[in-house]
Formats: sequence, structure tokens, C-alpha cells
Amino acid sequence: MSVATDHTGRWTVADVLALPEDRTTRYELFGESLVMSPAPGVRHQRASFRLHVILDAAARAAGAPVEVLEAINVVLPSGLVVPGLVVTDAGATAEDTVSVDADAVQLVVELVSPGNETMDRNFKPLLYAEAAILHFWRLEFEPAPRLIVGELHGGRYTETITALAGTTTQIHTPFPVSIDPAGLACQ
Repeated sequence: MSVATDHTGRWTVADVLALPEDRTTRYELFGESLVMSPAPGVRHQRASFRLHVILDAAARAAGAPVEVLEAINVVLPSGLVVPGLVVTDAGATAEDTVSVDADAVQLVVELVSPGNETMDRNFKPLLYAEAAILHFWRLEFEPAPRLIVGELHGGRYTETITALAGTTTQIHTPFPVSIDPAGLACQ
């Protein structure tokens, strides 16, 4: 029996962060409900890594005082999530912790996974907006890779750019970066 199934009572952020590291399962907390998802597949991991490299290089070229992290716990006012990628203020990662607070996150990127489409497209963006994270990107894989770029306006995200596969798109915030989604997930 796993630690997660042995728990009784309401879940807290502290309870989830105290769980042993598990590379096969992602644990997220929505309110007091623990949600477990399988670790992402190869296509997701490949795209996440490649996008991480692109974002890190662009941030360094711009001299942006940020750090790009993959699959880190982000503490929100209403729980705990594990986005595909986050761009945080550089000082937010000074200590070797297992999470960052939402107020230090400048950009969150969700890579839409099979089985998590509703969470990645609809539910999580609401939580990120509630936490006042200024930039939200969503990488879709089907029918062809595309990156939807959103900025927070009036408490919700407005889609400002859709970068399509086969076209290099310039995104200006939170720092300048050029992306063609076609190369993110292919072998």
C-alpha cells in the first residue's frame, strides 16, 4: 500500500510535499483533493526538455534574472500543481527546496497530455490566473504542434499568439524568444 493511500483526513500542501519522491507519479493538490497522474510520456518529456533549452538560452541572451525549471511543485493559493515548465525569479530558487511560490513565477507552461486535456486547457489556467501568474503558455501536440501564448488581463488569460508548426514565431514577454513548435516533439 502506498503512502498516498494510507493518508486519512484532508490533504494539505505540507502533506503532499512530505510524500517520498516518486518519478512515476505526479501529485497535485486542488483545494483539499489529491490528484495523481502518471509521469509524462516520451513525446512530452522530449518537448519539455527542448522548450526548456530554448527558454533558458533566450533568458540568458536577454539577461533576464530568471531560472527555467521542469516539473517543479508550484504552491498556489488554492493548492499545489506541477506544471510542465516554469520560469521563476532567480532569487526564488536560491534555496534547494522542492517547491516555489506562485508569486515568484513569471511564466507557466503546460504541455497537454493525453488524459489531462481538461486540466491542462481549462482548470489549471484558472488556478494560475487566480495566483496572478502573468504569462501562461500551452503546448498542444495534436493535430500538429502549436504553442498558445496567453497573458493575464482582468483575472483571466487572453490568447495573444498562436505559434504554428513550421513557422518561427517571435514572442516578446516575459523575454524575447523565437519558437517553431514543429521541432519540439519530433524525433
